Amino acid sequence: MIVNVREFGAKGNGIDKDTEAFKKAIEECEKQGGGTIFVPAGIYHTGPIHLKSNMTLYIENGAVLKFSQDIEDYPLVYTRWEGEEMQVYSPLIYAENAENVAVVGFGTIDGQGEKWWRLHRNKELKYPRPRSICFYRCNNVTIEGIKIVNSPSWTVNPIECQNVTVHNVKIQNPYDSPNTDGINPESCKGVRISNCYIDVGDDCVTLKSGTEDCKQKIPCENITITNCIMAHGHGGVVIGSEMSGGVRNVVISNCIFEGTDRGIRIKTRRGRGGVVEDIRVSNIVMKNVMCPFAFYMYYHCGKGGKEKKVWDKSPYPVDSTTPVVRRIYISDVVVREARAAAGFLYGLTEMPIEDVVFSNVTVEMAQNPEPELPAMMSYLEPMAKRGFVINTVKNIRFMNVSVINQEGAAFELNNCENVEFYRCRAKDTADYSNILSLNNTNKVITD
Repeated sequence: MIVNVREFGAKGNGIDKDTEAFKKAIEECEKQGGGTIFVPAGIYHTGPIHLKSNMTLYIENGAVLKFSQDIEDYPLVYTRWEGEEMQVYSPLIYAENAENVAVVGFGTIDGQGEKWWRLHRNKELKYPRPRSICFYRCNNVTIEGIKIVNSPSWTVNPIECQNVTVHNVKIQNPYDSPNTDGINPESCKGVRISNCYIDVGDDCVTLKSGTEDCKQKIPCENITITNCIMAHGHGGVVIGSEMSGGVRNVVISNCIFEGTDRGIRIKTRRGRGGVVEDIRVSNIVMKNVMCPFAFYMYYHCGKGGKEKKVWDKSPYPVDSTTPVVRRIYISDVVVREARAAAGFLYGLTEMPIEDVVFSNVTVEMAQNPEPELPAMMSYLEPMAKRGFVINTVKNIRFMNVSVINQEGAAFELNNCENVEFYRCRAKDTADYSNILSLNNTNKVITD
């Protein structure tokens, strides 16, 4: 069944609100057991759109959904936000406990986020801002073909969903818009992100699984991210820091990162718990990034981030609240114009990052960069043109890794164990005495 919103009173003139027309079209579609809600060319000024099971929202080429900036148009929904369950302003497009739901077409979703960003900066909002598209506890979700701009906060955020496809989607939010992440699967299983262009004000793609305050610890697992272009943003593909449910079985391939602060980023801290494991990264090109690889376990942002247990380098007892990061394989990556460091890895004193491989990786540093912070952690000094800065990592291998134009050692290792180098180079030399700096590091093999 195809339901045209025009037949239910939508004017599409960009002035009159078409919220009621969308509600009536959805009600009719639900009566028929599902179908397609068709949005023809035009500018539709509307409030939130709540889909039900077996529904496709088809936004035709030339159609623009321009969402209201009136706060009273946004009812509260109880869902998860930044890892905690709470009431939030309704997402622009939302579904809960539904199956077989889709948002497709070649039209545009304009979140008109400017007002929301201003209210957020001024701390005038009682509840968290709307997301552009959020599916909560849904199965069989498809988002394809559309363009999304000016999201009030996170742009695409499936939560506790299964079988999610995000394909050929273009996301553009201003580089200085707060917390406007691109695609954030959260505690989802079976997610395929492909052929997307993402240019945002925060992380481009982020995998999350809730914080220690979540009632249930549900992993984010079986994720593929391929053939995407990431521009600007704080990170290209990021895991955490909300990862208390764990993140595992992730494949990132055939992507280009240009102008992102960091490339591949894993962030967590004490008290969060959860396991990040079995991450595979291959065939990536990066340009003009601050730090291409940043994996660290002292992330200090958010609630409780400045507590002593977060920044203290003394060993703490290992228990269920101790995060684990392990089994990360990175291969066939080329980086140009890296600024702060070729890579930054920093494990917990009591729980090192484990089992990391860099294979066929070349990192060329920028010529005259200003010092910057490769990681958001306390008591870290800004740096520029450093090589791989590795602290508290166990079982790490560098195979055919080259660092070009760095200052100082290409590989700085502190408090590490079981380190292997095979045919690594820096400044046209493979003389390891010139490219290695070892401090409290044992079991080192060079070849």
